[in-house]
Amino acid sequence: MATLPITKRGAEKLKEELQRLKTVERPAVIAAIAEARAQGDLSENAEYEAAKDRQGFIEGRIMEIEGKLSAAQIIDPGSLDAGGRIVFGATVDLEDEDTGTAVTYQIVGEDEADLKLGLINVSSPIARALIGKEEGDVAVVMAPGGERSYEVVAVKYL
Repeated sequence: MATLPITKRGAEKLKEELQRLKTVERPAVIAAIAEARAQGDLSENAEYEAAKDRQGFIEGRIMEIEGKLSAAQIIDPGSLDAGGRIVFGATVDLEDEDTGTAVTYQIVGEDEADLKLGLINVSSPIARALIGKEEGDVAVVMAPGGERSYEVVAVKYL
């Protein structure tokens, strides 16, 4: 299995979710199933069916997280030294050359990506265009609305 890059913060979030699923969600759904079974006829018991569906989701998510963590290559952006180049985990200040709008993005793994928080997936078009660039370089990105050019203003490893 190939390794999946993930930041230290992203790995911690996955570990917290896994812990919550195993210690809170799983016991709660087991109790709900037991309570629904106590009501008698399972063939027409909607609470039982809902609890079994929830149990299947929880068990599937636990397996998914465990698989991701076992294949994860955890990268601490604070310990990176890429000589000013943009790499996975770097935080980048950009300026749109057309509009002059300034944006800041951090390049993160698939599970961590959240554009509202400025976290972009390493396999997204903009991240792929930025990888390897340095301060002062221009990255050209094919966006849905056409070609966009961004000047790299700063590269930080936070």
